[in-house]
Amino acid sequence: MQINTYLCRLSSLLPAYTFALEKIQMNMKSFVLSLFMVSVASCIQVQAQDTVKKISGNKDGYEKLRVGSYGEMLFQYMDYSADRYTHPEGAQKEDRAAISIPRTVFALDYKFTPSWILSTEVEFEYGGTGIARELEYDEGGEYETELEKGGEVVLEQFHITKRFNDAFMLRMGHIIVPVGLTNAHHEPIHFFGTSRPEGEMNMIPCTWHETGLAVLGNYRNLSYEAMVVNGLDPNGFSSAYWIRKGKQGMFETSVMNSPALAGRLEYKPIRDLRIGGSIYWGNTAKNTSKTSKMKGLKGEVTLFSGDLEYKGHNAVVRANVIYGNLSDSYSITRINYSMPQAAGFPRTPVAQNALNYFVEAGYDVFSLFGLKSKLYPFFRYDYYNTMYKTEELVDKNPRYGKDIFSVGINYYPLPNLVCKLDYAHRRIDRGNFNSENSLSASIGYVVWFYSK
Repeated sequence: MQINTYLCRLSSLLPAYTFALEKIQMNMKSFVLSLFMVSVASCIQVQAQDTVKKISGNKDGYEKLRVGSYGEMLFQYMDYSADRYTHPEGAQKEDRAAISIPRTVFALDYKFTPSWILSTEVEFEYGGTGIARELEYDEGGEYETELEKGGEVVLEQFHITKRFNDAFMLRMGHIIVPVGLTNAHHEPIHFFGTSRPEGEMNMIPCTWHETGLAVLGNYRNLSYEAMVVNGLDPNGFSSAYWIRKGKQGMFETSVMNSPALAGRLEYKPIRDLRIGGSIYWGNTAKNTSKTSKMKGLKGEVTLFSGDLEYKGHNAVVRANVIYGNLSDSYSITRINYSMPQAAGFPRTPVAQNALNYFVEAGYDVFSLFGLKSKLYPFFRYDYYNTMYKTEELVDKNPRYGKDIFSVGINYYPLPNLVCKLDYAHRRIDRGNFNSENSLSASIGYVVWFYSK
């Protein structure tokens, strides 16, 4: 089997982890099936693109309707236990493995007219839906039945865009909040590594989607987006994830007593370089389901992010930084402690500030041999701390500061299909607790099945 042979060759690069590759090979039948299905879809896309190219003056590649998808499947071997909080030295050594489908998304775009456009995306996370039973180690090892679903079916995007011209468009509905690099460019072909950068995923919602109104456009080398959307619920803030679980969705409707503002600018000073920046601001206290508990508080969340991507001369470099501030974090911590367990909210200290930054770089070695497919050995460094700074009376746990060093390979047999393998070494509090290692493999794709 070609894929097994390919993995065996890669094992020579990581001799200390050959035994983990054997675990991966035991699960390769599922990977081969997914690869076959995605390859067929990719062939369909190539044919569709050939047809679309014949349509003159059509910048987005379709005239009336297009249907597409993106998704990924992930296998992980880990040499550490899931509990890094109980023992004084951190996570204990434990061999464990997991396989999952983090997301499969189906998209549909329809043009009522060339200037009125409907777009929608439905995301299936972890294979479906249901009530999840979880062991919350960072909450004292309690078993909790989560009100959020173990797998989810999520309406990720649903909006109507009125296009006046390239420089000015109006968008109404459920839209992506483009804070950070990954939210703005979240499909699996747009990042190295088997998983999205860990810092962004654990500090802010990712993919972050809210309901509201946006204006956006492109002018020469500049693109912009500004929006007003429903805000976050501070009862969901926590030590491990900072504001990430403050994204509303637990109830049928989202509270919008205090809307949030977000914006993003992207600039291309030269052909191969894109520089971006994002900002988010919103008072959260009035968006809780029990506003009486938050009386007199603002719970103001402010986020700043900057990022860049260089893709040229067969190299890819990406970097991102996010800094966040939360006012009234001590008062929110006390209120969240008082929430009943049945409510399903975290009940842990909340930091005033959180920080994340990462950089990744890869080079297409196949370009040296004139091959059409691409193979990128890459390196990624990711640091994040969801309790970077705390108010004086809020307990600061150093275990929430993490460095992740990753090396791996991204193989693109087609531009919209990627096979990934990586090894990650995680340091907790700059090495003051036990380190954690993982070896992972994944397949990801982005495809338009139909375009007319």
